[in-house]
Amino acid sequence: MNDLLNTVIWDGKTLSDLLTLEFLASIVGSVVAAVFILIVGLIIGGWARRRIMRLGAKHAHLDDTLFNFLANIASYVIIGFSFLFVLNTFGVQTTSVVAVIGAAGLAIGLALQGTLSNVAAGVMIIFFRPFKLGDFVEVNGKSGTVKDITLNFTEMASIDNVQVIIPNAQVWGNTIVNYSVYTTRRAEWVFGVGYGANLAQAEQIIRDTILTDPRSHKEPEPFIQVNALNDSSVDFLVRVWCDRTEYFAYQADMKRKIKEAFDAGGIDIPFPTRTLFQTSAE
Repeated sequence: MNDLLNTVIWDGKTLSDLLTLEFLASIVGSVVAAVFILIVGLIIGGWARRRIMRLGAKHAHLDDTLFNFLANIASYVIIGFSFLFVLNTFGVQTTSVVAVIGAAGLAIGLALQGTLSNVAAGVMIIFFRPFKLGDFVEVNGKSGTVKDITLNFTEMASIDNVQVIIPNAQVWGNTIVNYSVYTTRRAEWVFGVGYGANLAQAEQIIRDTILTDPRSHKEPEPFIQVNALNDSSVDFLVRVWCDRTEYFAYQADMKRKIKEAFDAGGIDIPFPTRTLFQTSAE
């Protein structure tokens, strides 16, 4: 029995050494310290996350998505350091653990290149903010209102309220058209009149019809000029500025109003015609 107790079993210590009250007390102390460090880390991580979230909520002009991301990163970093301190409490060499984590991270990164490219693109989108929640954008041939931005994908709602999910790598790597950045937009139309129409009268009708609409901006001054002489029509190019929020309805309404104003003013709106000449055979 004495031989068994004197057998070296761990770090130069015999079983009898391990069973001493001093050693057991040190083990219990390490466990208590580890639990304490872990609890403190969780508390600090939660406090940091809530603090950052409140900071973002305090300022309405700041985007919540960025603060959600920063809050989660801060919480995970604090908890990660807490685990390293716990391992250090038990005498584990944390440098070797970090090396193992790095090697494992490299292997996982090679295996998940597609997913990680989406995550990297998501980080770029969150930090550089080419668009934010609620913006109406066109990305990768799809257009809609941005509903959510995560590290992996961007969610949009199309004009007909259909969910559209685009991987972030396809968002960041393509042209992004954001229709919600500026408060005004320029509407543009082409109105054709017949060659026999009075061009000055047609231009005045267009100008009066547009400027009487309260949605039309007087500045910059509307552009109304003859732009093309087509086979059967003289085309007026019309460009007018309006508020961004009224753009679609405004552009559609003006087409109807100009048509009705032309009819009331006797301005002919041509349509393609074909004239056939028949000659008798001799």
